[in-house]
Amino acid sequence: MSPSVTRVRITDLKLMKAVGEKIAMLTAYDALTARLLERAGVDVLLVGDSVGMVLLGFETTIPVTLEDMIRHTQAVVRGTRRALIVADMPFLTCHAGLEEAVRNAGRLVQQGGAHAVKVEGGGLVVKVVRRLVDAGIPVMGHLGLTPQRVHQLGGFRTQARSAEEADALLTDAAALEQAGVFAIVLEAIPSSLACRVTQAVAVPTIGIGAGPHCDGQILVTHDAVGLTDDAPSFVKRYARLAEAVVEAATSYVAEVKTGTFPAAVTRSHRGTQGRSS
Repeated sequence: MSPSVTRVRITDLKLMKAVGEKIAMLTAYDALTARLLERAGVDVLLVGDSVGMVLLGFETTIPVTLEDMIRHTQAVVRGTRRALIVADMPFLTCHAGLEEAVRNAGRLVQQGGAHAVKVEGGGLVVKVVRRLVDAGIPVMGHLGLTPQRVHQLGGFRTQARSAEEADALLTDAAALEQAGVFAIVLEAIPSSLACRVTQAVAVPTIGIGAGPHCDGQILVTHDAVGLTDDAPSFVKRYARLAEAVVEAATSYVAEVKTGTFPAAVTRSHRGTQGRSS
C-alpha cells in the first residue's frame, strides 16, 4: 500500500456518524469491481454471502460456504488499498459454538484478509459477537431481514412492522452495541424504526431498504448498476449495464458471423495479457 493511502478504519466510521457524514457502502466479490468502486470513493466494501445469489446462481445465501467467502474476500482485498473490507460469516459458521465461531471468523481475517466480519441476528448471536470482539475481530451486526433466516422469516419481506417486533429489534440493537459491534446493518425495516435505532445507538447504522435516516447506506452493486433483473423495489438503478453488455455482445456476435471482426489489418498483440481463454 502506498504511504499516501490510508485505509478506512472502524474508528473512522464512528467519527463519520459523530460529525454527520454519511457512510457509502457497496458489495464486491472480485478484485476488478472492488478496484472500480474504491476509485469511486466507496468507504466500505462488503464481501457479502449475497455472492451466492448474485454470481453463483443460488436462490438464497444459504449454500454459500466459508471457503467461498475466503476466496472472494481475498480477491476484493487484492483489488483495494483504501476501503474497509467486511466479510459475511456464512450460514451456520457462527452457531456451532463460540470457539468454532472464532476459528471461522479468524480464517476470514487471517486467510481472507478481511478487516472485519458481519454476523446476522440479534439476541441469539450476542455471545458470539462478544467472543469475537474479545478475540480482536471487529464485528458488524445485521438486523431486520436476515437472509440466512429467509425460510424462517417466510421470504424476503419487510420486517419489524408491529410494535412488538419493533421493540424487540430495538432491544437487539442495544444488545449488539453492548456486545461490541462497530456498526449495524438495518435491512428491510420501516424507515421510522430505522430512525429510532439510529438515534438510540452510538454506533453507525447502515441501511438497505430502511429509509434515509441511517448513518449510511448499502446496496448490492449488481442491483445498483443494473446487472440484475429482479432487484428489490427500494433499489435505485444508477446505470443499465445489463442492456449495455447484451448490446455489445450482440454486436460482437454479428461481426463474428459476418466476418467483420477481426478486421484484415494486422494489429499488435501487445496488451492482451494472455486473456485468450
